[in-house]
Amino acid sequence: MDNKQQQKLTCFKAYDIRGKLGTELNEDIAWRIGRAYAQCLKPKKVVLGGDVRETSESLKMALARGLMDAGCDVFDIGLSGTEEIYFATFHLEMDGGIEVTASHNPINYNGMKLVRQGAQPISGDTGLHEIQRIAEENNFTSDANIRPGQYIKIDILRDYVDHLLGYVNFDNFRQRPLKLVINSGNGAAGHVIDELEKRFADAKLPVQLIKVHNNPDGTFPHGIPNPLLPESRQDTANAVLANNADMGIAFDGDFDRCFLFDENANFVEGYYIVGLLAEAFLRKQKGEKVIHDPRLVWNTIDIVTANGGVPVMSKTGHAFIKERMRKENAVYGGEMSAHHYFRDFAYCDSGMIPWLLVAELLMTTGKTLGELVKARIAQFPVSGEINRKVSNAVQLIAKIEQQYLPHAISVDYTDGLSLTFEQWRFNLRTSNTEPLLRLNIETKGDYALMENKRDELLLLINS
Repeated sequence: MDNKQQQKLTCFKAYDIRGKLGTELNEDIAWRIGRAYAQCLKPKKVVLGGDVRETSESLKMALARGLMDAGCDVFDIGLSGTEEIYFATFHLEMDGGIEVTASHNPINYNGMKLVRQGAQPISGDTGLHEIQRIAEENNFTSDANIRPGQYIKIDILRDYVDHLLGYVNFDNFRQRPLKLVINSGNGAAGHVIDELEKRFADAKLPVQLIKVHNNPDGTFPHGIPNPLLPESRQDTANAVLANNADMGIAFDGDFDRCFLFDENANFVEGYYIVGLLAEAFLRKQKGEKVIHDPRLVWNTIDIVTANGGVPVMSKTGHAFIKERMRKENAVYGGEMSAHHYFRDFAYCDSGMIPWLLVAELLMTTGKTLGELVKARIAQFPVSGEINRKVSNAVQLIAKIEQQYLPHAISVDYTDGLSLTFEQWRFNLRTSNTEPLLRLNIETKGDYALMENKRDELLLLINS
């Protein structure tokens, strides 16, 4: 593998590694990434896992060889979601962790998510560029004094599920029967759902899990799991209605995001779930800080302040949210894109913790999910994130700012352009990863105004 050949590695992105199989990501490149990670971070123990994709195992083993060739011991947790790597890294006090996953990318892709000690993210400005540079140079010396690392298989499922269940109180789940549809999308979540089902049964809780596409299958016979796409939601919605369930839960491939459906199979925007989770934490821990992104804010700020908490705005993106949470010692952070972050989970995002907390909320409030969010949706209607491919994003944002700024009450540049008016506000930003302009609009209880302003801004963007 040590062919000293330099190569530009296009699989390195802003926050992680993602690329087309064969050309952008293969076993040779995976080996080089392992060597580069070891050279950059000098870890002694690294934990690895992989999602269900058919190439994840071979890429993971190539990555392991690269780490071991550099003298690093590798602990392999097997088939896993990204958050199981986060958990193993902080729980077992590893020097770092890598999950081989392409999450919701097309089937001919794969990738990696990297963390250092304490499950802290490694992104562009915190080591990823350096790892890329070393991997591209491909100039690894073979040192006879280096003891090759060991490869050890481990199982963390029991400890991980124990940790998940520490966020809820089982006594709250005894109050009434609860029927939950859970769609793992043939991704990596199935084994965790099976273990949770067993725990509910052992505790004799009246919780029934209706499992949809629960078996891991790297061919994704029902499509790549990405419930952000409306076409990926139908199976969950159908199962909620067919089983008269209290809630539907759907995951993406590496289950670091979960998406919720109410009892009528309506998809609930991630924005409103942020408010629910903020309330769930503040009911238990008064006065805590909650981090949110700038795209949509009024509902979150309203709920956090009403429950005695402190809302804090951060730039969008997991690296920024995690950094701000650490700085503020915030109990919870949420993004409208269905990423939810927890202080007791080493400030990492989890797709399992949110639905457990919402299920507990259904029990303790006696309300349905539809009832919990209905008033909030009416109070703060939103456009949902609208994406447009543009070639001149920066000029467009400047033009829109020039037009709307004179009438605004306030302006904020935390992430793109946020302008606030008496009855409405909008955020306009460029994507961190694609040539897209992203628009979000919310109003104070006025759905027609939201539609009006949405059409008005889209007309400007499209022209």
